[in-house]
Amino acid sequence: MIRVLACVLALGFAGMADAACRQALALGLDVSGSVDAQEYRLQINGLAAALDNVAVRDALLSAPGVPVSVMVYEWSGPSDQAVIAPWTAIVDAATLNGFIETLLQTARRDVSPGTALGTAMILGGQYLDQQPDCWKRTLDISGDGMSNLGPRPRDVKDAIGARGITVNALVIGAVAGAPPQPENGGLPSYFKAEVITGPDAFVETALGFDAYEAAMTRKLLRELEMLAVSELVPD
Repeated sequence: MIRVLACVLALGFAGMADAACRQALALGLDVSGSVDAQEYRLQINGLAAALDNVAVRDALLSAPGVPVSVMVYEWSGPSDQAVIAPWTAIVDAATLNGFIETLLQTARRDVSPGTALGTAMILGGQYLDQQPDCWKRTLDISGDGMSNLGPRPRDVKDAIGARGITVNALVIGAVAGAPPQPENGGLPSYFKAEVITGPDAFVETALGFDAYEAAMTRKLLRELEMLAVSELVPD
């Protein structure tokens, strides 16, 4: 599907040289007090490995003339956020490799224990406002708990969606030993009702941090395949 989409996109690129990118992806990683040192490393390394997945690399590099732009930030309490990989247009393999290496070299900061999910969403929306020329703008929020500080996600998501931003979620953790059933209650349902917004928004679930890499890979592939041709070729 990705290769077919790339061929279709290539036909539409002539006359679209002024486009900055085809998609902007801002990834917000939960580093609150519920995430221990081992889980932090699994999350960072899992994201790096997902970006290095062959199918994800193919999707990211399928149309370098109108690249995907990616950035990563960490979130915790209301005033405890940090960019760990700034906006980067993935124009070639070397650029993607450098972005992945930045993630792998990231060391954990001392952070507050709170879970300010609404604040993290507001901040992610502000980062995506820095990419106004991208055809699609997507905010990815990873989290392993409900918001307990700052504005409620439900009170901020509509304003973010109204700016043409889609918010997707990767929920970490479910009932131990249970099959992945995002629609059947618990934290996935909270994120589905309170967090995600925009066309085709969805929740992906990882059954613990050990499954984070596989869940992130699925999510990235789904997001990168979602770009409809009708959205890409303006009237």
